[in-house]
Amino acid sequence: MGFKMGIVGLPNVGKSTLFNALTRTAAAQAANFPFCTIEPNVGEVAVPDARLDVLAGIAGSKQIIPTRMTFVDIAGLVRGASKGEGLGNQFLANIRECDAIAHVLRCFEDGDITHVEGRIDPVADAETIETELMLADLESIERRRANLARKIKGGDKEAVEQDRLLTLAEKALAEGKPARSVKVAEDDARNWRLLQLLTAKPVLYVCNVEEASAANGNSQSARVAQMAAQQGAGVVVISARIEEELAQLPPEDAGVFLEEMGLHEAGLDRLIRAGYELLGLQTYFTVGPKEARAWTIQKGTLAPQAAGVIHGDFEKGFIRAETVAFDDYVAGKGEAGAKEAGKFRVEGKTYEVKDGDVLHFLFNA
Repeated sequence: MGFKMGIVGLPNVGKSTLFNALTRTAAAQAANFPFCTIEPNVGEVAVPDARLDVLAGIAGSKQIIPTRMTFVDIAGLVRGASKGEGLGNQFLANIRECDAIAHVLRCFEDGDITHVEGRIDPVADAETIETELMLADLESIERRRANLARKIKGGDKEAVEQDRLLTLAEKALAEGKPARSVKVAEDDARNWRLLQLLTAKPVLYVCNVEEASAANGNSQSARVAQMAAQQGAGVVVISARIEEELAQLPPEDAGVFLEEMGLHEAGLDRLIRAGYELLGLQTYFTVGPKEARAWTIQKGTLAPQAAGVIHGDFEKGFIRAETVAFDDYVAGKGEAGAKEAGKFRVEGKTYEVKDGDVLHFLFNA
């Protein structure tokens, strides 16, 4: 399981430049005018994980297959988007299909790049987009509740439950709070997600800073970090310009370039790690002479459901999981060594898969 993250923001904040760098493509046209991205550009990137290379080396795997993550570069939003201004309707429809929002904020000064609002204020930019999403959600809720009214009168229990959840969201939005601020009971979690409210989606603020501030951020990104902390949202500092240059370098030169810029890792790594944390994701591995492969699951996933990520039949016919923790696999220099050290385990249907587990599933065909 991967996940889809929508890259959103006002025009000219660096969305498309970041998208191009992240996906190592020029699919999105980065240009100094609003709405240069008209159709959402979708790109898949490999999730970097050094553990996968280590496992492949120990097992002598012929092929290394990382898990993947999808980024969607969505057309720039402007004030009034909830009423159809700019490319508002399209923006709102595209973001509804994403699991999370990477909200790119301009935290750099550059007189050659215009700002649609005529000023540099990332917190105000964030509030502009949040307001538009909240207005769109309110309009959607009002319309949906009106459509549910007749079913509720007819005693439709499903409609009653849906209306109850919509009412919770509406109350929060009316108080100026996003839908993600609502504390939803575990039993309601699935139906809550099915509402597909824009402001219910987790948000990661991406502070696009000038090259000199890539390592430690600047005063503008500090303001965003403070805002994110108050909201319980994620935040990451990236220089889209640096990521763009880095994307064009061969791997052997990339490390030297990062070191010269005072960085320990690429922005992609930080962004993915923050995204994983945002959605509660983790990775497990399958390893053998043919391939070493990474798989993405939610934290708390049980062994049968983790097996189902590989193939539905694995979950249906699940018998047991044989597992070794990553550190134990490395210490034992493979499965055989881990067994000798007593680190090889056999787990059943109630086993909660841990990050870094090396798994082998047994199942009935």
